[in-house]
Amino acid sequence: MISMSRADSFPRLLADVARSLQAEASSKDTMELAVALAVDVIADAEDAAISLISRSRTVDTPAATSERALKVDQIQYELGQGPCLSAIWDEEVVSCPNLETEHRWGPWAPRTVQETEIRSMISFRMFTQKDRVGALSLYSSHPHAFTGADVDSGISLAAHTAIAVVTARHEEHMEIALDARSLIGQATGIVMDRYDIDAVRAFAVLRRISQETNVKLHDVAAELIRTRSLPS
Repeated sequence: MISMSRADSFPRLLADVARSLQAEASSKDTMELAVALAVDVIADAEDAAISLISRSRTVDTPAATSERALKVDQIQYELGQGPCLSAIWDEEVVSCPNLETEHRWGPWAPRTVQETEIRSMISFRMFTQKDRVGALSLYSSHPHAFTGADVDSGISLAAHTAIAVVTARHEEHMEIALDARSLIGQATGIVMDRYDIDAVRAFAVLRRISQETNVKLHDVAAELIRTRSLPS
């Protein structure tokens, strides 16, 4: 794990973080490493979590360093309001210095104080020029835990994490697309051989089955490869 001594400069540390995030194999691994690094790099952060926007525009927490951090986020999702949601949709940085006196977001802060040990947190929007990804949140059991330096560090970490997550997700989508193309190619070959037709007609057969059965084309192809028979 990356750690920062007094002799280390934050720019050098941030470069190490960026390289570590880029080395991860999947978006899930990238996010899990990001929250671990956030706690490791920012001394005042006891926990960290990432809130991620799905394709359906819902938000969940795929990576958190503790159950209590996850609980804080779950209360927000249940109520539909809270600092990480505000960071995603309204402001790029949302600070909650003292949850015991926090009055924004209705019952969120009182419930969080009652149900967890968290007493302060700060959320940073994760975004790129093209994508609004989610939010990176830091948590502490102490009120007024985070400093101005923590805010600057959090903004930088959120930016690097957003870029790494977007890159990892793009690579995953490319791999899925390549796998699907390979499956469809194999299935097309089976249909060509079975019915002695050309590739265009064989592909048309698969597409028609997909449309009539309301099953995705790559799933039709995978089933054909598995069973060696077309749906009746």
